[in-house]
Amino acid sequence: MTQAFIVDALRTPVGRRNGALADIHSADLAAAPLSTMFDRVGVETEAYDEIILGCIDQIGPQSFDIARTAWLGAGGSEAVPGTTIDRQCGSGQQAIHYAAQAVMSGTSDLIIAGGVQNMSTIPIGTANSIMKDQGFSTPFTGSKSWADRYGDQVISQFHGAEMIANRWGITRDQAEAFAAESHRRAIAAQESGFFAEEILPLGGLRDDEGPRTPNRAKMRELQTLRPNGIHTAASASQISDGAAMLAIASEHAVEEHGLVPRARIHHISARADDPVMMLSAPIRATRFALERTGMDIDDFDAIEINEAFASVVLAWEKELRPDMSKVNKHGGAIALGHPIGATGARLMTTLLHSLEDSGGRYGLQTMCEGGGQANVTIIERLDN
Repeated sequence: MTQAFIVDALRTPVGRRNGALADIHSADLAAAPLSTMFDRVGVETEAYDEIILGCIDQIGPQSFDIARTAWLGAGGSEAVPGTTIDRQCGSGQQAIHYAAQAVMSGTSDLIIAGGVQNMSTIPIGTANSIMKDQGFSTPFTGSKSWADRYGDQVISQFHGAEMIANRWGITRDQAEAFAAESHRRAIAAQESGFFAEEILPLGGLRDDEGPRTPNRAKMRELQTLRPNGIHTAASASQISDGAAMLAIASEHAVEEHGLVPRARIHHISARADDPVMMLSAPIRATRFALERTGMDIDDFDAIEINEAFASVVLAWEKELRPDMSKVNKHGGAIALGHPIGATGARLMTTLLHSLEDSGGRYGLQTMCEGGGQANVTIIERLDN
């Protein structure tokens, strides 16, 4: 089986809801880093086998296979097809997995994988809301087979986050301390110039819009997202806009086009857990990946786990016991934002640059996803 390499990784800044990127069409949002990547990789676009993008709520400007639309908008060859996928919040990471699988199987040699989401234009859950307004069943109502197994249990990410907090004994104070640290790390990364290598300025924006100086007193004044819950807007990921792209290449493509691989994809897998609790699967998925690879959590020099809610990461920490100084070293979605279809690719872009910045060897990425799912990707930085 051939190996899959990351040749390049690039992203837009993450824009705050109704911020600097809000009025950019989703296809243009994706085309911006894509066209720049064409130039950086330096390969004729017809040599690519495919583009695979993650995107949720594929309606309006995000409909009609936005991967293909963005590819053409970026000036890519008309000969190259595109695929748009929905693995909920892990869509961008799953796009990378599909690209790696195609390369590892020998059926493809050079693929762009990533994600895009404009949540200002298309709010989260829009597709579901439209169908509900039209009188159609939602994913969890009107299905006898679903009801036979799960009854009328509440299916909500907010409910799931609170279930996790209750099960693992996470307090509001702990969640807000974690959120404050996310902002502190993100601001430190911005001030040091860490993100400069991975961000393509866009819409007059050079930095992620989300990070702000944390104020614990103000956090304590916020209303919880659920009655008697522990999470507020301060300890949940931000609604955001953005896109991220990675070039995945085979050994053959690297040799044929004179490419310089920056990392090797060491492992890819996905597991799932309780769909009602919804957000706990990174625990099972990480354990599965460690068992498959024979690695230990301490073997990683950098780890990215999506900060959908503070309780997700804190529960994962209690179970896996990582060195938290290596986890989300430059902040996470609570500070940087969470453009849902793109976040998986954004995390991988940051993970790659984090390993290169520190000289580390192995990095791990995981994230919770709707339906109680989670992906895990392990990469190995290469010396060039």
